[in-house]
Amino acid sequence: MTQAIPTDPASVADIAPDGPAVVRERPGGDTMRAVVLDGFGGIDKLVHTEIPKPLPKHGEVVIAVKAFGINHAEMHMRRGEWAEAAEVSGIECVGVVDSCPDGTFNVGDRVAALMGGLGRTINGSYAEYTRVRTANVARIDVDLPWAQLAALPETYATAWTCLFRNLELDSGQLLVIRGATSSFGQAALKLAVNAGARVIATTRKADQFVVLTDLGAERAELEGQDLAARLPEAKAVDAVLDLVGNSTILDSLDLLRRGGRACLAGWLGGLAPIPDFNPLARMASGVHLTFFGSFVFGTPGFPVSDVPLSDIAAQVKAGELDAAPVRVFSFDDIRDAHRLMESGAASGKMVVVLD
Repeated sequence: MTQAIPTDPASVADIAPDGPAVVRERPGGDTMRAVVLDGFGGIDKLVHTEIPKPLPKHGEVVIAVKAFGINHAEMHMRRGEWAEAAEVSGIECVGVVDSCPDGTFNVGDRVAALMGGLGRTINGSYAEYTRVRTANVARIDVDLPWAQLAALPETYATAWTCLFRNLELDSGQLLVIRGATSSFGQAALKLAVNAGARVIATTRKADQFVVLTDLGAERAELEGQDLAARLPEAKAVDAVLDLVGNSTILDSLDLLRRGGRACLAGWLGGLAPIPDFNPLARMASGVHLTFFGSFVFGTPGFPVSDVPLSDIAAQVKAGELDAAPVRVFSFDDIRDAHRLMESGAASGKMVVVLD
């Protein structure tokens, strides 16, 4: 496994032989509570401790973390399955600006932050404070409870970008969401229905059909690699959001009308590559295949501020969008959150709220 060593002059990094990159601030600052990775492995590797609070740095924001979402990415980092992992996991958070030397944000601003190396190459949000590049932060001008706000950043920013940037979804269009019972899939379903789209949603379990129709899907279908052969609307679908991944994306292309768009944005079916993929022989003419990975947030062309997170929060506050988390955990119970995530029984977005 390769691990990235931070080059931030305000911090130093050590590499444990069997664990994550240990990112430490220089001595002299205040300390904070944090959950660190004590090497790679099971849930017991998540350890509560105290580490130095991140110091202010030009071009970055120190955030007093109020809550954060739990994501499968953090499970993979904990297990050592990804190429990069920092000592403190957590790829998203909501909170209050503690300091921002370049003045992009004011102290006290309510903000959301996601990715930009959080939890991978720099210490993430499983702590009382985290430091993030300004391009990975968005101001939230809506007074929502922290638990509700924490359900939005990673899931809704990614879903919104896939739907309205990659797929260019419009009112009245027919959208198929594959893997719709995941927290990401549910967020996309809600956003699409709110935008006036018609949605067919797939799941591997028939007993989840009612969940999807209750969220606004016209109907649900069993997921399978032969969906295009079974769906009456095949060749008439405007857009497909494929969260199952490489095992189904070619079948997704067969669902599309001429000019239709598919977005690959998840790998619920695993990461195995498409064997012997020849676009000339396999892709239908006139369809569009796109990809989106949330790891690009904060890079040129993908500032987090480009996503209308504050508007989405306003829809939640107005009761127009139900984005409530399915479970809320305390900071002390983060192992329980990981245990539930690992079991696959969460059935939606889980968040952790700091005391």
